[in-house]
Amino acid sequence: MLYHLGLIVEYLKNYMKTRLTYRADFWVEVVSDLLFQATNFIFILVIFMHTNSLAGWNQSEVIFVYGFFMVPFGLFSCFVNMWNFSERYIVKGEMDRILTRPAHNLFQIFLENIDPPALFGSLIGLIIMAISGSQLGLPFEWWTLPALIILSLSAVGIYAGIYTALTSLSFYSDAPTGIIPLMYNIQNYGRYPVTIYNRAIQVLLTWILPFAFVGVYPAALFLQRAEMKNIALLTPVMGAIFAGLGLIAWNYGVKRYKGAGS
Repeated sequence: MLYHLGLIVEYLKNYMKTRLTYRADFWVEVVSDLLFQATNFIFILVIFMHTNSLAGWNQSEVIFVYGFFMVPFGLFSCFVNMWNFSERYIVKGEMDRILTRPAHNLFQIFLENIDPPALFGSLIGLIIMAISGSQLGLPFEWWTLPALIILSLSAVGIYAGIYTALTSLSFYSDAPTGIIPLMYNIQNYGRYPVTIYNRAIQVLLTWILPFAFVGVYPAALFLQRAEMKNIALLTPVMGAIFAGLGLIAWNYGVKRYKGAGS
């Protein structure tokens, strides 16, 4: 554990040294991410200009769900950034270098693509939760902070598991897959209350591609929505299951890797 924590620190140091050389790029990335999130936030406000509630959810509750959604998404975007994996590690052969090092190959890839500016999204999400929660009169109880940490990490596990499994398909073909951009669009459904969708989509987002567990379900626990309390408590279970499935798919894919030029 200490060895891996040391690796994280060293990679963060290298990242900051690189970014300090091109400081403007760092802030441009931060601002662009925040503008993207602001656009989604404005979309919610526009919706509630035409209605007082959305399938039984008022504006502050939907905003709270969106705020929670931003927290694990920021963590995921920072530590599990694998968008260019196929081109960099398969086509260009950098996977060979990764496999010669002692740390687990997936852990190394996560660290090599770390993106700390994405954490600003998590910070903004916490601020949104605090403001909307205050408007709703939500109490800050002894379990609030531990639950926030556990549920956020569990949601990151769901993200990581799904995207790691999809990325592992690159070991079978060096052609970039179009599945990941599609999945990225599907995950955005998790930032809204799942009850606004039809039954088929609710089942999809709960049990097949459980992106409802990265937003609405865990957020419902803090919102004290009794009808979702039990399913919200399944978030750590879903996180562990999908993180495990993603790791299994990845390890199996690595065994199929034959090296650059093979």
